[in-house]
Amino acid sequence: MSAVPLRNARVAASGVRSVSVLGATGSIGDSTMDLLRASPERYQVEALTANTNVAGLAKLAKEFNARFVAVADPARLSELRAALAGTDIACGAGEGAIVEAAERPADWVMAAVAGAAGLKPALAAVDRGAHVALANKECLVCAGEFFMDRAAKAGATILPADSEHNALFQALASGNRDELTKVIITASGGPFRTWAAADIEQATLAQALKHPNWSMGQKITIDSASMMNKGLEVIEASWLFALSPDEIDVVVHPQSIIHGMVEFSDRSVVAQLGSPDMRTPIAHCLGWPDRIVGRAAPLDLAKIGTLTFEAPDYARFPGLKLAYDALRAGNGATTVYNAANEIAVAAFIAQRIRFGAIARLVEETMNSWIRAGNLAPLSCADDAIAVDHNARDMAAALLPQIAAKAS
Repeated sequence: MSAVPLRNARVAASGVRSVSVLGATGSIGDSTMDLLRASPERYQVEALTANTNVAGLAKLAKEFNARFVAVADPARLSELRAALAGTDIACGAGEGAIVEAAERPADWVMAAVAGAAGLKPALAAVDRGAHVALANKECLVCAGEFFMDRAAKAGATILPADSEHNALFQALASGNRDELTKVIITASGGPFRTWAAADIEQATLAQALKHPNWSMGQKITIDSASMMNKGLEVIEASWLFALSPDEIDVVVHPQSIIHGMVEFSDRSVVAQLGSPDMRTPIAHCLGWPDRIVGRAAPLDLAKIGTLTFEAPDYARFPGLKLAYDALRAGNGATTVYNAANEIAVAAFIAQRIRFGAIARLVEETMNSWIRAGNLAPLSCADDAIAVDHNARDMAAALLPQIAAKAS
């Protein structure tokens, strides 16, 4: 069962909502804090966390009068204490402190800690039945089944903060599960949408980072260029909404105005539209089940003029097909897909492999993992973290031969 309801019950919001932001100094955190800044009368900040950005974290803590802050790097604790000197703000450092931030009594938690490190804090918020705005892909890509089971058992509400999944969440409210035919996730196509395969193979880092629509971090921008990010979103959608791979389609939509669509049995298609700005889905999560005033630019369809659509090209962007393969294989294969991709992207950034080798490394790692008989159900966070760690080691070991084939 999915912890995300298909039809949102209307529940009146009352009073001040207490919030915690895990990953407050990252790009998702920046957008979240901007929305909180615009409505100080609606929200009380309980806890904030950051990876290593002590100065940014302390600045936000003072601005929002947070009750607790934590930095992931345990070596930065004394620096954090010094930055908070003269305040009553409690603080901590290390993995345990990040989990503590998630456990504190906030009604609403933004889970935006990147990577596998975000899994345990998100689970801590889930286990106490909080409203969790989920912006961490690894929670679902690496541990989707038991993450959603835990949410359902705890009575937690998972609010998708990614633009595509938030769009589906809103569109799904128009019908019931047994009326659904399929969901459609849109993809911009990234900077290489019209490029020939040979040119994509040789693409440079600078070219991969020139996204036509979105302003994002380096890793996700490269994932968009390879369409690996869309593969990750297909996997997330499967767990969020209890969908089979055959119930999830992807369509390339270069304007990034329609973020997701749902087709129902009567052939009605319900879509969510908006300017390409992460503050829109985050605002929806912050206000849910009500709506708040957003900070993104209003959508001007007349100015945009034309919306176009294309089928995805699996030959030029094989990473998307690999995501479906991993989803169908199950038993940790999606964890391997994500881990191998992170190793591949890091190698591309370091100029150790060509852009086209990213998908080849992911494919070879998945195939090697399956041939070795490693597929097994994941029953806890430690299982997922172990598969993630071992898959990274396997991908790193395969990297030299993948690089040699491409040279």
